[in-house]
Amino acid sequence: MGFFDTIMFPFKWVVSWIMWIFHEGFVFLGMDAASGWTWTLSIIGLVIVIRAALIPVFVKQIKAQRGMQSLQPDLRKLQQKYKGKTDQLSRQAMTQEQMALYKKHGTNPFAACLPMLIQMPFFFALFQVLNGVSNASSDGEGIGALSHDAVVQFDEASILGAPLSSSLLHGFGTEGHTSVVVLSIIMIIAMTASQFITQKQIMSKNMSEEALQSPFMRQQKMMLYVLPLVFGIGGINFPIGVLIYWTTTNLWTMGQQFFVIRRMPTPGSPAAKALAERRARKGLPMMPLLGEKKSEPVEEVPVPAKAQRQQPQRKNRKKR
Repeated sequence: MGFFDTIMFPFKWVVSWIMWIFHEGFVFLGMDAASGWTWTLSIIGLVIVIRAALIPVFVKQIKAQRGMQSLQPDLRKLQQKYKGKTDQLSRQAMTQEQMALYKKHGTNPFAACLPMLIQMPFFFALFQVLNGVSNASSDGEGIGALSHDAVVQFDEASILGAPLSSSLLHGFGTEGHTSVVVLSIIMIIAMTASQFITQKQIMSKNMSEEALQSPFMRQQKMMLYVLPLVFGIGGINFPIGVLIYWTTTNLWTMGQQFFVIRRMPTPGSPAAKALAERRARKGLPMMPLLGEKKSEPVEEVPVPAKAQRQQPQRKNRKKR
């Protein structure tokens, strides 16, 4: 077992165990154990478990993204301050001041990518599980928590005539290759389109005008087209089961972002203005938005009361 396989082993075991739990649950409800639809629903169940567990991380991601947007003006000032200075001391000072800004705003550039980074090991584990089904089936072995019998069932399972363990790149010349090609193309288009729509609606509805003019936004616009292209090209090597997983998780992300844009929009964005208008029409007050800077309370300076003139007290004179 290589170093990478050793690292991925616990993730493969967790992924296969969750799929097996869902599979046994659907079989208990009366579904066919060898049916491709039973295993497809098990993969969808895996997506639901992983993405539900990532909801707290997703909330932190939103806060981190909005913190990055709010500090863009300060970052631009910092870049202007050190413009043209290439010596080591200046670069070190600029880095220290950037870190101080991130700490002040409670964010960092890597927090925005955290859900993707956490999800990637599970994605690779699922890819290894599904990609190794055929070999494990012929060698009489199991994969992770899946027994050999479960592996054989999965290897023979298919939906719409396409085996779940087949891919577009390796589907030619195999049984049901036409179904594999057609279903793979449909799933790749759905996967890339859902990813593109998700990023597009964030940029068009959930970013402030100031964020749209930042250098960070130019990178986002480039990633808007690069990422779907990368996944689209890579999708030809993904087994049908992996395409089901990735399409399902993209649809989850799209729905999640739709909820965030409608209910928890970025301050100053078109979505925030639309939310304010909806609440105003209903006569409701505007609630603080997630990641919005709270205005600091103004301390009231106590006005000293005017000193009241004390009346002189008459001394009691002794009687003669």
